[in-house]
Amino acid sequence: MILRDPHRPLAGIFWMLVTGGCFIMVTALVKTMGPRLPPGEAAFLRYAMGLVFLLPSLGALRAAHLTRRQWTLFSVRGFFHAGGVILWFYAMVRIPIAEVTAMNYLAPIYVTVGAAIFLGERLAAPRIAAVVLGLVGAAIILRPGFREVSSGHLAMLFAAFVFAGSYLVAKVLVAEVKPGIVVAMLSVFVTVGLAPFAVADWVTPTGQELLFLAAVASFATAGHYTMTLAFAAAPMTVTQPVTFLQLIWATLLGTVWFAEPVDIWVVIGGVVILGSVTFITWREAMLRRPVTPDAPATKG
Repeated sequence: MILRDPHRPLAGIFWMLVTGGCFIMVTALVKTMGPRLPPGEAAFLRYAMGLVFLLPSLGALRAAHLTRRQWTLFSVRGFFHAGGVILWFYAMVRIPIAEVTAMNYLAPIYVTVGAAIFLGERLAAPRIAAVVLGLVGAAIILRPGFREVSSGHLAMLFAAFVFAGSYLVAKVLVAEVKPGIVVAMLSVFVTVGLAPFAVADWVTPTGQELLFLAAVASFATAGHYTMTLAFAAAPMTVTQPVTFLQLIWATLLGTVWFAEPVDIWVVIGGVVILGSVTFITWREAMLRRPVTPDAPATKG
C-alpha cells in the first residue's frame, strides 16, 4: 500500500525521473524491434505478457463487486486504449522517437477539451488559451505544407486523441472504484480488445521479439508503478515539468542509437505543448480539481 504524503518534492522528482527512464526504454525497445510484427499483434503480446503482473491484484478484483455500468465503462475504456496502443506501436517504428514523444503530450490537451464537452467542466479563458497553445505546438512539430506529414504522424495524432478518450472514462471511474482496480481492469480489457487484431494479422514472433516484448511489458509496468510513487510523494505541479526531460532523452536516444537527425522544430513544438500542459495542471491544482493524466501515462 502506498501512503500519500504529497510534501516530498525531491522524492516526487526522483520517481518521475525513474518513470521517464522506464518509458524511454519502452520506446527504445519497440523501435529496435522494428516493424516486422503487425502493430496489433505486438501490442497484444505486450499486454498479454503484462497480465502476469496482475496476479497480486486478483483478490482485490474479485472483491470489487463492480456494477453493470462500471463493467460497461471498463469495456469502453479498453476499446479506446486498445486503439491508441495500436496507433502508438504503428507510429513508433515509422517516425523519430522525439516526434512520438512530443506529440504524446497532446493527450492531456485533448482531455481538457473533452472534459468540458462531456463532463461539464468549465473551460475558462486561461484554459482555452492553453489548449490553443498546445495545438500551436503540434502545428510547429508537423509543419504541414513545409514537410511531409506521414502516416506515422497521423497515427500519433489520433493515438493521443484516442488515449484522451480512455482517460476521460478513467476520470469517471476513479470517482467510483479504487485506482488499483482501474489500472488492473485496463490491462485486462486492453488485452481482450487487442486479441481480434492480433489474430486477424498474425505473424509468428521470433524468440528475440518475444524477449523484447517481455522487456517492454516489464518496463511499462515499472513506469506506471513509479509514476504512482511520484504522485504519492508530490503534487503534479511539481512532477509535471520533469516530464520535459523525456523529450530531451528521446532526442538524444534517437540521435545516438538510431541516427535520427535532431529537428529543432520538434523540440520547440514539444516545449510549447508541455508548457501548455503544465499550465493546465497548475491551474487545476490551484482550483483543487482532479488534474488531467500525466503524459507518460498514455504510453504503451
